[in-house]
Amino acid sequence: MARREPPHGDDLFAGLVEDRLKASRPLAARMRPASLDQVVGQPALLGEDSFLRKAIQGDRVPSMVLYGPPGCGKTTLARVVAGATQAVFEELSAVSAGLADVRAVMARARDRLASGQRTVLFLDEIHRFNKAQQDALLPAVEDGLITLIGATTENPYYEVNSALVSRMRVLVLEALGPDDIGSLVDRALVDPTGLSGRVTIAADARQALLMRSGGDGRHALNLLEAAAAGVGDGEAISLQDVQQAAGGRPIVYDRDGDAHYDTISAFIKSMRGSDPDAAVYYLAVMLQGGEDPKFIARRILVAASEDVGNADPRALEVAAAAARSVEFVGMPEARIPLAQAAIYVALAPKSNAAYKAIGAALESVEREGPMRPPLSLRDSSRPNAKHFGHGEGYHYPHDFPDGVVDESLMPEGMEGRRFYAPTDRGVEAELSERLRSLKGEADEDEPERPF
Repeated sequence: MARREPPHGDDLFAGLVEDRLKASRPLAARMRPASLDQVVGQPALLGEDSFLRKAIQGDRVPSMVLYGPPGCGKTTLARVVAGATQAVFEELSAVSAGLADVRAVMARARDRLASGQRTVLFLDEIHRFNKAQQDALLPAVEDGLITLIGATTENPYYEVNSALVSRMRVLVLEALGPDDIGSLVDRALVDPTGLSGRVTIAADARQALLMRSGGDGRHALNLLEAAAAGVGDGEAISLQDVQQAAGGRPIVYDRDGDAHYDTISAFIKSMRGSDPDAAVYYLAVMLQGGEDPKFIARRILVAASEDVGNADPRALEVAAAAARSVEFVGMPEARIPLAQAAIYVALAPKSNAAYKAIGAALESVEREGPMRPPLSLRDSSRPNAKHFGHGEGYHYPHDFPDGVVDESLMPEGMEGRRFYAPTDRGVEAELSERLRSLKGEADEDEPERPF
């Protein structure tokens, strides 16, 4: 069993104060799991044969970073380790701790190690430590003076020094699912340290609570406690009680963090995947979270060109009109043209042929260097240009039937090189047919692009 550092001083009332603190703790704190078997969720990390479960049970936990959204169980896991390890467990929060606190932990760990006692340090919000504070931890982790467990909601590969991260295992925790949240709520209603015998909860109220939790176990229990506060002993929590307790919960969305990148990625992929409902949902998450609508408009513009392209050229027009609307009307009205554009792009036929064409052309230029245009296409308006043969042999297309000249306009040596391969979807099918006609190709004989 882990040994925690005793509180400073020998106050005679310390025990009484501790008992009263326990009684007044929020429900989420009282219901925090005391053992690995009580932890819900994270099956990939805590399955029977998982690395972490075996490491905890064998008291061989390495230094690690627990990375995941709020309320997914990072602190809980750290304290489960505290209950399982034979080492002394110390805990700091990067929000309030300073460099002096870190050095004090290191000094105590060194003293313990002299007598064969190990130290596990749990550092909450590790990403809030500055470079100097993180650097102070590095030698202790590298030499095995401490086992460091850091917890963070931010991507540790960006927010924690690379040298420190490289000496730790990064374990990713996921938001809790509805069944996991339901287990927490049900346990809290029957546990003697929770709400046992105090209240029950109606089925529709329970479902609303699970949906309102957003995968955050701590928030679910806080919401349950708030709803129970307005209900008499022995009564059932109703749907209205949950709704009133929930109020306007702020959206967990950081415009500079992982939520930003994950949500915009899901938004783009939903439009690309032709799912308008998912696209509108992620749009709502971003708008409610305070995302810049101009940024969203730019991403819709890119998707209209990259993923729809010439399969429906109007998609780009709709996206551009939405972007102008954002500039002209602003929020909250701009949410409507943004939704309209996102839905249009999602439902439009898809083609990434233009995206692939410019990518292939850029790759060719990068690989082979820029080839000069043939003399017939070079500018002949400058003085002495014609002396060098510029423009000589140029055929003006409008002088020919159908306005087309049957010749290659590619640089010398690149004749026949193809970058654009249109699809047979939407409007692009017409462009595909026209290209085949211009190249004199049969429908079934489209050549492969030689790049």
